[in-house]
Amino acid sequence: MAINKYQAYQNNSVNTASDGELTLMLYNGCIKFIKQAMKDMENKNYEAKNTHIQKAQNIIQELMLTLNLEMEISNQLLPLYEYMQFQLKEANIKNEPAYLEEVLGYTVEFRDTWKQVILKTRQQLAKGAHI
Repeated sequence: MAINKYQAYQNNSVNTASDGELTLMLYNGCIKFIKQAMKDMENKNYEAKNTHIQKAQNIIQELMLTLNLEMEISNQLLPLYEYMQFQLKEANIKNEPAYLEEVLGYTVEFRDTWKQVILKTRQQLAKGAHI
């Protein structure tokens, strides 16, 4: 019963999130799956490692699909996302944690930057509401 309430909460969170919050959720999910893949690799649980890397790859693929290529920043992000996809594939094939660590670093940096964008946007919206 508690699981159903948690699932309902999660579904509601996703369904009511703004586009910016959804992007933040994607980054957080990617970070979670990369960290889990690192643990799996360390524990030589290669099946679970493969599953978690694939989940991270799916999230990056989703981030790539949501880019608006008419915006300059999107054209700068696309090759970085492609590189991250390649590094995840290499990590999976070679069982080399350094590849995962590199992608984790990029993902954390993107997530932290995205958080700042959301905060600044909220602050600007709040200022506009008081004028």
